[in-house]
Amino acid sequence: MSFNLATILSEGAKAHPDKPLIHFLGTRWTYQQVDELSGRVADGLRALGLQRDQKVAVQLPNVPEFIFAYFAVLKAGLVMVPLAPLLRAPEVAYHLENSDAAVLITYDGIADEALKGAAGLPDLQVFVLAGPKGRPAPEGTRSFGELYPPATPGIPDSTPLDGTGLPDRGPGRIEQTEADDTAVLLYTSGTTGHPKGAELSHFQLLMACSIGGETFGYRSDDIAVLVLPLFHIFGLSSTLNVTVRFGGSAVLLPRFEVGAVLDALERHRCTIFCGVPTMFIALLNADLTGRDVSSLSRCVSGGAAIPGEVVRGFEEKFSPAVILEAYGLSETVALATINPSAHRRRALSVGRPAWGVDIRILDAQGRDLPSGPAYVGELVIRGLTVMKRYYKNPEATAEAVHDGWLHTGDLGYRDEDGYFFIVDRKKDLIIRGGFNVYPREIEEVLHAHPAVEEASVVGKPDQRLGEEVVAFVTLRNGAETTPGELTAHCRERLARYKFPRQVIIMPALPKGSSGKVLKAELRARL
Repeated sequence: MSFNLATILSEGAKAHPDKPLIHFLGTRWTYQQVDELSGRVADGLRALGLQRDQKVAVQLPNVPEFIFAYFAVLKAGLVMVPLAPLLRAPEVAYHLENSDAAVLITYDGIADEALKGAAGLPDLQVFVLAGPKGRPAPEGTRSFGELYPPATPGIPDSTPLDGTGLPDRGPGRIEQTEADDTAVLLYTSGTTGHPKGAELSHFQLLMACSIGGETFGYRSDDIAVLVLPLFHIFGLSSTLNVTVRFGGSAVLLPRFEVGAVLDALERHRCTIFCGVPTMFIALLNADLTGRDVSSLSRCVSGGAAIPGEVVRGFEEKFSPAVILEAYGLSETVALATINPSAHRRRALSVGRPAWGVDIRILDAQGRDLPSGPAYVGELVIRGLTVMKRYYKNPEATAEAVHDGWLHTGDLGYRDEDGYFFIVDRKKDLIIRGGFNVYPREIEEVLHAHPAVEEASVVGKPDQRLGEEVVAFVTLRNGAETTPGELTAHCRERLARYKFPRQVIIMPALPKGSSGKVLKAELRARL
């Protein structure tokens, strides 16, 4: 079956050509403009002589050109390889070499590090997007503007690019790819060993955004805040693809800043916000004096477990907005379970399996476990959105996928009504004196303390007990407490083997580019 994911954009442009698709720093792009601009870049990629299925690495921050490049790569029948802008040179080199990238599109603010990483790949073609100052492309590279053939006077190589006054060239053709062809090669976070490239097909990406959008009741009049990084599957699929698939609009923000998010909510009357728990915590502690954020109706939290206290506080402060927790991985196109609505959700649950997805809970011997919180095991997933494979890594694929079931490394249980609860990552489990300690449970207790803003719990090697429980916390503005008070708070609410023997108060917790707390860095501090 032939299908290309770029069809969601071209169909949107036919249905409502003049409707805004992207708002960015005071400029807007309609569906027709995004369709045309991505078509121009697709023609530019074809002019390079690239063959179908070759890889194009795109290392851009949240700017409109990322979206133009994304749909251009799809239209040209190529494979998109999103790269985090903050990768260092050795990491860039690994991703480019491992993915067999033929082209790198990067940004002049990070070009020095990117070019160091690309130095050992003489056949790689590099295009650099100039920032606001419009500096020329570095030696040995070409300007991003050259991907708009033929060279047309007046096409700026800067951010933003809106196509105003350019002759109408149309949206360009869309290559007839097969539905199972790889559309995006998305690298995992690489918490153990080198990152692995998950191959996601056109059909899988379509199903993920279609199922997710339908379940959350996405409408064509919705306006989403797009602040999650586009190189991450949560931002790419659950926000951008869903918006385009259902004909909505998005306010694109370069990075997460509380003031910028609140400004977007007010100025554009945004209705949807997707984020990770640290974003909701920051918004919960924001000053809303004089602001009207009442347009916000639905929020989606993913990427990590969100504390119940944060959900309750946020919904009270941002009423009538509700937070629906979901669960997924890069390997499942960010979609596995969903809380279907505010009326049918379960507290602290990530919801029920999405349409077309099956989930089992297995013990250490691979046996199915019954329902109930006493039966914690590993979640394994089968369904429409599970990746094709890890690129050029049959060993890792065989280790992760058994008989069509993806082994997630996440621990949880299922209740009698089929709702799933994530207890923790398998690698984050703490075994203290032979007892299993789940960090999320302790983090929930710490978040209930009025002085605590964020909390993260890890295990510390201990000669006598195997591991000891250590908590890292940050405090709310103006709040005061001591490690001893926080330990006592936990001791009163947790079994003796669970409460943290050491509490470390920090000015901020280390976070990755997607906003998740980096527990590996916290362990390294111990």
